[in-house]
Amino acid sequence: MIENERLMVEAINQVMPFGKYAGRKLLQLPEPYLVWFNANGFPEGKLGQQLALVYEIKLNGLEGMLQPLLRG
Repeated sequence: MIENERLMVEAINQVMPFGKYAGRKLLQLPEPYLVWFNANGFPEGKLGQQLALVYEIKLNGLEGMLQPLLRG
């Protein structure tokens, strides 16, 4: 379970490396942006997996609960 928690904290703190929202942490991305990725395909690799996780977090209304885990 600790590994899953570490991966979640890592995902929400990952900085978006490209696009309109480059420089924002994934948890801070607007939900419509994540919905677009869900409909059109997430990027390959780790970033895509992290974006998909953050999409699920927002879809299930858990964003507010995870805000305290954002770093910096």
